[in-house]
Amino acid sequence: MAHISSLCVYCGSSNAVPTPHKDAAARLGHALAEAGIALVYGGGRVGLMGLMADAALAAGGRVIGVIPRHLVEAEVGHGSVSELHIVSSMHERKQKMFELSDAFAILPGGLGTLDEMFEMLTWRQLRLHDKPIVIVDQGGYWSPLLALIDAIEADGYAKGTMERLLEVVDNVDALLPALARVRAPVLPAATRKL
Repeated sequence: MAHISSLCVYCGSSNAVPTPHKDAAARLGHALAEAGIALVYGGGRVGLMGLMADAALAAGGRVIGVIPRHLVEAEVGHGSVSELHIVSSMHERKQKMFELSDAFAILPGGLGTLDEMFEMLTWRQLRLHDKPIVIVDQGGYWSPLLALIDAIEADGYAKGTMERLLEVVDNVDALLPALARVRAPVLPAATRKL
């Protein structure tokens, strides 16, 4: 996994979520630290985001948060991360997270998580990048989404999404082994087009 030194993880910021999702986020944070992979995430101290960041920090990992100023002012920013980039907008946040990351993982989350995932997936479909994207279907959480992607393909609105653009693993424990199998990106990141 020499070509993956930083992983962007999109996940929920709610605390009112199933305990197995919380445990998975913490396990992933710890695993990233142990593997020497920097965690790039949304910069929050709450929900799965906060649990994952705290676990990575506790295990000696490098944690890079990217958060819009309005969320810092709402006091949800994590003040103890290795680096905290405060940006002016949600759009700038996604751009910065993209630039700081070698690959992307999607844990359970809500509308913001979906927004971030679909933007990276769309950019990859448009060949603006070919950084790996892995959906972590923890406890079957993303099964409805995966069925929707299948339906989109079946009706001809996309082709080969599952084969070309993303990988799916069943749980966080399968994520790092999946990333170890992916090839290094060959497309230069076309950031000027993003």
